[in-house]
Amino acid sequence: MYVTLKEILKNTRKYKFAVGAFNIHCLEMVPAMIEAAKAKNSPIILQVSPTTCKYIGASLLSNLVKYLANKADINVTLHLDHAKDFNTIKEAVDNGFSSVMIDASALPLEENIEKTKEVVEYASKHGVSVESELGTIGGTEEGVALNDGKIIYTRPQDAIKFIEATGIDALAIAIGTSHGQYKSKAKLNFNVLKEIYDVTNIPLVLHGGTGVSNEDLKKCILGGISKVNVGTELNVAWVTAAKENFGKAKVNDSCRDLLIPSNYAVQKVIENKIDVLGSSKRTV
Repeated sequence: MYVTLKEILKNTRKYKFAVGAFNIHCLEMVPAMIEAAKAKNSPIILQVSPTTCKYIGASLLSNLVKYLANKADINVTLHLDHAKDFNTIKEAVDNGFSSVMIDASALPLEENIEKTKEVVEYASKHGVSVESELGTIGGTEEGVALNDGKIIYTRPQDAIKFIEATGIDALAIAIGTSHGQYKSKAKLNFNVLKEIYDVTNIPLVLHGGTGVSNEDLKKCILGGISKVNVGTELNVAWVTAAKENFGKAKVNDSCRDLLIPSNYAVQKVIENKIDVLGSSKRTV
């Protein structure tokens, strides 16, 4: 079934599991991603960056995901990740995405609130969920350095004010992760996570999941994380398989046969991550 972010995360805090949000890097990945979730009988969030959404096309992407989701006996959400302007978000909402993220975390708190409120007002009229972010997650997005790579932890008092003022459905928090980190593992501040969890009542989101060890992911979920974003790990798996297979291919080999191993590599990464997140056999 094709559902909103609010729907897919509704029982995560109660039952202490997280739903994986896996980045689509190309259209060919999508069926394999849903196959991974079906194999594990797990809900899944497919998410896409604004630049990848533009590359594929919002309408094409949403129609494909809707079609596959409604054939599958699992819940699937299509989420626009890290959008920074209203028009990009509006295009996703108007073209059938079930969830969007407004990322105004680099702005002062009051400006972040105002930009987020505008998105929530529009999205809610169309039955679309909204995620937003407080604090700053380091690393890179789309090859662009974020905040000079520095991490600014989310403040619990800001989280309270932000949630009450905006009416968001999920909050991405900064506790030590970085985007694009895959050669080393992040050092997380679990005290910050506990402080935020204790004063909030909506699903909390962990970005930069590739850079977190499996042990720490499980601790995060027990500590209240409901959604874990994984992007770089999928890209690395896909490209690694592609380099191997394209590198030894003949020019008249079927492109399809060269792509299938890359898609399968992505499927296995997702299946393994679902086991870590504890969402296997979570049908509600």
